[in-house]
Amino acid sequence: MASRPCLLLLLGALGALSYHNRMAYGISVRTDNNHVQAEEFKEAILSCRPSVPKTITPRIEWKKRGTGGVSFVYYNSAFTGDLKGRAEMLNIGIRIRNVTRKDSGEYRCEVSAPGKQAQDLAEATITLTVLVASATPICEVPSSAMSGTVVELRCKENEGSPASEYKWFKNGVALVETSGIGSAKANITYVLNKKSGTLLFNTVSKTDTGEYYCEAFNGVGLPQKCSVKRMQVDDLNVSGIIAAVVIVALIMALCGLGVFHAQRKGYFSRRILTIHLQQVKRISSTPSLLLFRRFQPL
Repeated sequence: MASRPCLLLLLGALGALSYHNRMAYGISVRTDNNHVQAEEFKEAILSCRPSVPKTITPRIEWKKRGTGGVSFVYYNSAFTGDLKGRAEMLNIGIRIRNVTRKDSGEYRCEVSAPGKQAQDLAEATITLTVLVASATPICEVPSSAMSGTVVELRCKENEGSPASEYKWFKNGVALVETSGIGSAKANITYVLNKKSGTLLFNTVSKTDTGEYYCEAFNGVGLPQKCSVKRMQVDDLNVSGIIAAVVIVALIMALCGLGVFHAQRKGYFSRRILTIHLQQVKRISSTPSLLLFRRFQPL
């Protein structure tokens, strides 16, 4: 019976010794910020704070996870790859100068040291996001449109990170964002989508004539805008179209009567008559769209 308390005491002593060894030889790592954001061409600091016994000199490595796998950033006390020449160590953290969008990614600080039984390893993961200001957007604005038709204005830029949102202006005044067609309060006749940058008129009218431009902004740097473009909306010239059709019909009738009269008088041979009739037929088949354009007011 006396041996049992001794056995328990011995096990307790071994456990305490084992715990002491883990504390003495174990290491840990922490970071001040797991998600770092920095504007492009400025600096970013990735912190890494280890807890290592004073009697041990740890080994420090930094790695980056990218689309092609994991690559070294800091190895054998030197920076490698894209960070070589523009990064420096802060204790065991990293200061990156003049960051670019290519620097975005997941970084891993690894600290290793020889343990009592094997190599001890601790790590901390930090995500770096490089913020890129909006570029000058490209705007598509039709120079002219007919009232009652569907017209869509487009605005887009692909450089900004995060993605830009868009705002449209007419004659220097910002247009109100909408989520649907029409608004009884503001008498809105368009749909403005700030995410896609589109400005849609389902039934454009003459009152929509004006000078338009778009502005892109993502919270980084200053808003960027495209050049001003004018859109002219005109009513359909129905009277002009009717007049054109009547004139063409009269010309065709006169040509037909002239050919018939000349043929009766024997002025045209059968071959010449056939060629002339083919020309008249070609004129009569002219698309109405061409006639419409021909008689549009300047």
